[in-house]
Amino acid sequence: MRTIQLGKSNLQVPVVAVGCMRINGLEKEDAEKFIRTAMENGANFFDHADIYGGGACEEIFSDAIHMNSELREKMILQSKCGIVPGRMFDFSKEHILKSVDGILKRLKTEYLDILLLHRPDALVEPEEVAEAFDTLEKSGKVRNFGVSNQNPNQIQLLQNSLKQPIIANQLQLSITNATMITQGLQVNMLEEGSVNRDGSVLDFCRLNSITIQPWSPFQYGFFEGVFLGNDKFPKLNERIDEIADKYGVSNTTIAMAWLLRHPAKMQPVTGTMNLGRLLECLKAAEITLTREEWYQIYLAAGNILP
Repeated sequence: MRTIQLGKSNLQVPVVAVGCMRINGLEKEDAEKFIRTAMENGANFFDHADIYGGGACEEIFSDAIHMNSELREKMILQSKCGIVPGRMFDFSKEHILKSVDGILKRLKTEYLDILLLHRPDALVEPEEVAEAFDTLEKSGKVRNFGVSNQNPNQIQLLQNSLKQPIIANQLQLSITNATMITQGLQVNMLEEGSVNRDGSVLDFCRLNSITIQPWSPFQYGFFEGVFLGNDKFPKLNERIDEIADKYGVSNTTIAMAWLLRHPAKMQPVTGTMNLGRLLECLKAAEITLTREEWYQIYLAAGNILP
């Protein structure tokens, strides 16, 4: 598996992260096979969050793999906190520290490689977050820190108080949800795609060595469904299928390879619990689309060039 440096950290990580949001839908034996097969194929980076399955996903993960210290050192674990489902976002020091303790207990580990703050908290006090991060780092419970779904000013506001660098930003991005790319291509135009909705977060992250982790890499809209094989996107699927035939791989592999082709060196997060589809995602690390193929897919999705 090809690797990249994660932000300004010392971590070399697989270019594809294995998302565990739906692992609670697997039987224990299937979950173990899924995890071990991923690791055997070089995909040892697992993405969690304390709200996935209400914590059950982290528990099932550690139980299925029979977590122990030797195995723990062979994997990279990332989790997220800050969402109180249906109630609020909470980046208070108390909530962050309590959440991490719960995550570690469920994952049966003494530390996280990366902790992300999950969604922006309107009431965030950066100094309080800094205190929490200092406590977690000094105790050895968390080694690196990042955010999720945050724009440049929100990141800068936090970073101004933090001693630790923010090394990752998990953002929604796919071929059909590519506004962060489109607004950079349609600068100074009157088209809908020229609207800057995220403060140029793509360029900001590249300038500040923050790795973007695209989530829902096969979804369109906000969890409306996948675009692959979807009748709503005939031209896109036709072009993806043609390129997939050329490389002798699946359409899933090409859709993932489209993200990996971007020079920002992103780390897409998978969401599938289907082992075959996961392997198709990992295969994308071996494919480098040409510039022409990348743009053909972009245009087939209904995007325009000035």
